Amino acid sequence: MAKTYRRGGRRPFKREEDPHRINRRIRAKEVRLVGDDVEDGIYSTAEALEIAKKLGLDLVEIAPNAKPPVCKIIDYSKFKYEQKKKQKELKANAHKVVVKEIRFGPNTSEHDLDFKTRHAQKFLEEGNKVKAYVQFAGRTIVFKDRGREILERFAEAVEEQGKPEGSPKMEGKRMIVMFTPKSIPKKKSTKPKETSKKEQGSASSKSLSSENENQDEEE
Repeated sequence: MAKTYRRGGRRPFKREEDPHRINRRIRAKEVRLVGDDVEDGIYSTAEALEIAKKLGLDLVEIAPNAKPPVCKIIDYSKFKYEQKKKQKELKANAHKVVVKEIRFGPNTSEHDLDFKTRHAQKFLEEGNKVKAYVQFAGRTIVFKDRGREILERFAEAVEEQGKPEGSPKMEGKRMIVMFTPKSIPKKKSTKPKETSKKEQGSASSKSLSSENENQDEEE
C-alpha cells in the first residue's frame, strides 16, 4: 500500500506506484521470459534477473495473472516515458463530446423544421451529438404519431451527417432520439504554412524589381 507523507501543515500525498512489478519486486519463483535479444522460454526468476542485468535492462512483469507470469526485458524508464507520452497524445486528440438539443412541437411548421434541421446538420458536422425531441404540452400528448413523423423526417434530413442511436422513445412528455455524428472533424494544424521554393523565388524577384524601381526614381 502506498505510504503517505506530511510536510509541515500541508495535506498528505500518496506516492505514485509503478503499475508493474520490476526486478526484485517480482514474487514468482519462475517466469516466462519474452523480449528482444533473449531466448523466449521459462526461466527461474533468478536466471531472468541475471540475463536482464547482463543486458543493462530491467525485468518487467507484464502479465502477472499468467501461469507462470510473463516478464519482458526492457528499459523500464524509457517504457514509462513512452506510455506517458502516448497518454498525453490521446488526451490532446480526444474530442470533447457536446450534446446539442433541438426541440420540436407536434405542430412544428415546415419552415421551422427546415431551420432547425440546418442547425442540427451543422452541430453534427462539428462532431457534436444532437438530442432531438418533440415536447408535448397539455392535450397535445394525443398527437404522438405526429411527433414520431417529425422525428423520422428529421432523421432522414440529417442522415448524411449523423445516425440515430435508436428509435424514438417517450421520456415523460418528450419523445426523444439521440444522434451521433458520422465523423469527428480533425483538429486544424497550428504549424505555419511552409513557403515553397517557387514562392520564395517569386517573392525575391518582386523585391529586386521594387528596389530597381526605387533606384530609377532617385536618379
